[in-house]
Amino acid sequence: MVSLRNSLEGGVWTDPECPVARAADVVGDRWSLLIIRDAMDGARSFTDFQQRTGIARNILADRLRKLAAHGLITQVEAPPGRRKVYALTPAGKDLFPVIVTLRQWGERHAYATGERHSVLVDDRGEVVPPLVPADAGGRPLTSDTTSVRK
Repeated sequence: MVSLRNSLEGGVWTDPECPVARAADVVGDRWSLLIIRDAMDGARSFTDFQQRTGIARNILADRLRKLAAHGLITQVEAPPGRRKVYALTPAGKDLFPVIVTLRQWGERHAYATGERHSVLVDDRGEVVPPLVPADAGGRPLTSDTTSVRK
């Protein structure tokens, strides 16, 4: 695994002091996010990812290598007679709130009113409520109530 603290595969960090920029450098392209999304939804094999996303095989191989190099996904043993499969690492699983927030933003802003789309539900079948950042006391936070300290 490449140390994310000190390097970026094939280049330098876009903005070395900004956590948002570093995260975007690692998972900011559409294919990487869709691979992470599909891994969270049960995709395990190269074929699973290729069929779910429609991504070209060479691009998929490149993104899987990059995600593995950054410690977000790993290859694990499969049942006998099958190729290795992919699994999210703890760092990859930590992207769950990011994927949920992107999904919820898409539900609010990327669909016309009444347009059909998939829905994220919990293990009881209930629609997942909107994720809202909150301070230690539970008060909702927004871009108007926070600032970046450098």
